[in-house]
Amino acid sequence: MGKKAINSPEAPDALGPYSHAVIAGNTLYLSGQIALDPDSMELVNDSIEAEVNRIFDNIAAVLHTAQASLDDLVSLTVFMTDLSNFETVNEVMATRLSPPYPTRAALQVSALPKGAAVEIVATANV
Repeated sequence: MGKKAINSPEAPDALGPYSHAVIAGNTLYLSGQIALDPDSMELVNDSIEAEVNRIFDNIAAVLHTAQASLDDLVSLTVFMTDLSNFETVNEVMATRLSPPYPTRAALQVSALPKGAAVEIVATANV
């Protein structure tokens, strides 16, 4: 079957030895995205809304490079350092995604890279 790495020039650089995404068969596996601005590599954390919107911008950039879109998402895993942000994340997701919505798991973690409050891992059908 094989696999192909996808790295988007429109997304923030990876913070380690990993690809933005990997295609295997018809599935695109995206690495976790935090709210890094791709130009400055600074965390966008003015608000949870701004952070989650930046994350979806980054995910969309990787999907675009793979000739896909947010509509192709089938599953999300959302990591939050504070589950009290759950409803705000839901509100932003509702503005960025269309039915049928992808599946999702939401977990609270003690910390995320660069002090981020949210990280999202995604899977898409391509």
